[in-house]
Amino acid sequence: MKLKDFKVISLLAVLFVGVSSWAQQTVSGIVTHAETNTPIENVEVYDKDSGLLAKTNASGYYQFSTVKENLTVVFFSYEFDVLEIPVQVSTSQTLQVQLTPLSVSLSEVELFARKSQVFALSRLKDVEGTAIYAGKKTEVVLVDQSMANLASNNARQIYSQVVGLNIYQNDDAGLQLNIGGRGLDPNRTSNFNTRQNGYDISADVLGYPESYYTPASEGLESVQVIRGAASLEFGTQFGGLVNFKMKQPNPNKPLELITRNTVGSYGLYTNFTSVSGTKNNWSYYGYFNYKQGDGFRPNSQFESKNVYAHIGYKFSENTSVTTEFTYMRYLAQQAGGLTDAMFYSNPYQSNRERNWFQVNWLLYNAKLTHKFSETSDFTFSVFGLQASRYALGFRTNRVDQIDPGNERDLIKGDFKNFGFETRYLNTYKLLNKEATFLVGAKYYNANNTQTQGPGSAGAGADFNFYTNAFPNYPNQSDYQLPNLNMAVFGENIFYVSNKFSVTPGFRFEYIKTESDGFFKEIRLDGAGNPIFNETVFEKQNFERSFVLLGVGLSYKANSALEFYGNISQNYRSVTFADISIFNPAFAIDPNITDEEGFTADLGLRGNFKGIISYDANVFSLVYKNRIGFVQEVLPGSRIISLRTNVGDAIMYGVESLFDINVKDIIGLNAKYSLNYFINTSLINSEYTASNKVGIKGNKVEFVPELNFKTGLKFGYKNILASVQYSHLSNQFTDATNSVESNIGGVIGEIPSYHILDVSVSYNYKRFKLEAGVNNLTDNAYFTRRATGYPGPGIIPSAPRNWYTTLQIKI
Repeated sequence: MKLKDFKVISLLAVLFVGVSSWAQQTVSGIVTHAETNTPIENVEVYDKDSGLLAKTNASGYYQFSTVKENLTVVFFSYEFDVLEIPVQVSTSQTLQVQLTPLSVSLSEVELFARKSQVFALSRLKDVEGTAIYAGKKTEVVLVDQSMANLASNNARQIYSQVVGLNIYQNDDAGLQLNIGGRGLDPNRTSNFNTRQNGYDISADVLGYPESYYTPASEGLESVQVIRGAASLEFGTQFGGLVNFKMKQPNPNKPLELITRNTVGSYGLYTNFTSVSGTKNNWSYYGYFNYKQGDGFRPNSQFESKNVYAHIGYKFSENTSVTTEFTYMRYLAQQAGGLTDAMFYSNPYQSNRERNWFQVNWLLYNAKLTHKFSETSDFTFSVFGLQASRYALGFRTNRVDQIDPGNERDLIKGDFKNFGFETRYLNTYKLLNKEATFLVGAKYYNANNTQTQGPGSAGAGADFNFYTNAFPNYPNQSDYQLPNLNMAVFGENIFYVSNKFSVTPGFRFEYIKTESDGFFKEIRLDGAGNPIFNETVFEKQNFERSFVLLGVGLSYKANSALEFYGNISQNYRSVTFADISIFNPAFAIDPNITDEEGFTADLGLRGNFKGIISYDANVFSLVYKNRIGFVQEVLPGSRIISLRTNVGDAIMYGVESLFDINVKDIIGLNAKYSLNYFINTSLINSEYTASNKVGIKGNKVEFVPELNFKTGLKFGYKNILASVQYSHLSNQFTDATNSVESNIGGVIGEIPSYHILDVSVSYNYKRFKLEAGVNNLTDNAYFTRRATGYPGPGIIPSAPRNWYTTLQIKI
């Protein structure tokens, strides 16, 4: 760690630290029923501009503090009229409120829709909890509002209103989430920092940031997506943050039981059963999720079991503790990849019967939340992971080659990591203006292993090595891969005026990556006898430290219009998979190194009178030393795919989302709902520099120039229906912009495709029935050319398929 880094951090800390002001004014009161004069519990008290301030307790009492002199306080409860009160705060004061019951009886669906229309909670507020989002591009998927096929985690539907996402669609009931965007590889969402309730869930945040575990969508409250500017608070990745926010305990009942059973095409069956409740100071939420199916191709059966448990205890109004436990285990048969010729001959064929993939994922977390005062919040989170991913099968760079039935290639990865993250947030006044300061630190320690060698010659899911039986197997390696990461970060919102804010930030990173192990170099003659057998030992220690800087701007002209902009530096470490695994489908440059660059956004967003919710922006993502694939010619005119630092690149474009409340425009009554959305992303990309021949000026991989989604959702009383159309233009998978594929199907173009999905639901008392058809027009298409498992080669997407879900709530 360099001395100049400490000087930079010290200077930044001085710039960010503000002195807390005691000029906070308290507003409190009791909310009662206008007709019965009884207290109303769980009324949400909002600042109309900045979000939730408090909730009423069982006595109807609420209290919050503010440094604002003028604000509009909004009181919301599902079964009462919304009340807005302008308040001038000069001293602490009491504000007694009475709410009037709604004059009409609304259904459960209408109640939920009512809240979402009154409050556009599809974007994060400037401050939520101990996190700052001012000036950042934020998108929140409200899962309960989605008409998606939740049972199979259909990402194309769930993330339909998140602009610019590129999604791998394997359709294995959503066991893994594969999303990217703006030129980022979607593979296992590895270019985002993925979290669950704020803590990391990927295999190794820097060394192996792939997410083999994805929470059950039926157990999600929302999914928060913060783009590249999240690199200052949540990690260094170019993509930003994806945070799965789980459902919370029911605060009004000691026991709530929900069970959902789904059947669908190709033998799909899932069960989701959750329990939830609150009793005195204790609260809990948990679920069990089971999935099984045959898959839409031969040799693609799967079975998954997932358990999640959350327990909370509230010591006082200011202090609480939560603990969480997650376990998932799944086994999936891998149908393998296809060449282009195989795909266009029969896109749903398979010539791999012995390929298997198994994942075990255990997550744990404990979090302390404490409010020192009405303006000072503190959180301390301890988290950890014990996990493994085992891949077994016959794989070769000739995808159309028939499996000869010999020993299979086995790769075993075991991941053990733990860490903590602490945050302190304080609201204060600076020069008579409101300001919010955040500082945090993170410690992360990982000890992973990657082992490769001969598996069994059988057909089943036997994940044992058979080195004694096959000592001359050429692909053998064994590595210990420890990783140490320490970070300090901070941001501060400076409100220059009531409308304009500036949010600078920094992140200091120290990374120590090590590898200690060996690989065997074995050469065989034509008869399969060893003519060379050498064990090569390697030990590496790679330390680096650096500072990332960024700034966000926000100008809120009024409640319907906000201008925002941000720019933040990014960094992505080369992964262990790039240095420790032999893959016959491609070779790895031994000099491959880390990527760096920055992202920037400039846009406008808002909600105009509850009629149109919109977000439109331009963006740029700049890469230095971008990692990708190029085609290289070896002696003897043999061509290979080489994974290397291709060069410097830029991606830029325009993104927009318009969600239109058609019901209010045409004047339908409260029994109806009608919304139409348009989600458009136009992106250009270019390699601006490269030391590889024929790369400069080429398009960047995984960048469809047009990414378009649109949909209509209609409701009448308790019936809801939706239709969604998706279109992505063609995209390249390697930096040489190959259109034609090689013998492995790994490189080449991904052609344009379009998909139509329909769904419907009906709610009656404790019962809810959902049904739908995905890929209604039965298009044959693919979104992925896999370089390893589940390929290599083209991985087809699902043909037309249906599902039906019955939910019972007790």
